[in-house]
Amino acid sequence: MGFGFIMTIRILFGVCMVFIIGYIFGGFAKNPALVSLTKVAAILAIVLFVSANVFFMRLVFRHGADGEQGGPGTGKPKWQQCRYK
Repeated sequence: MGFGFIMTIRILFGVCMVFIIGYIFGGFAKNPALVSLTKVAAILAIVLFVSANVFFMRLVFRHGADGEQGGPGTGKPKWQQCRYK
């Protein structure tokens, strides 16, 4: 699920950027339908940006920042998870 979700967010974010750039630099401002789609794309770009950051932070917190199993939510302090060789 993770990889497909990441790719979907990135593709939708790219499409939103095409609409926004087309509005600013292209002729999208002349067509009322494209203007309304660009407004939706701008809102969707913000939502996708926030949701991607939330997803990535949850992924990092779930797997631990240093690559070890455990991390936040496991009930063990960080110093008990360290293994010295």
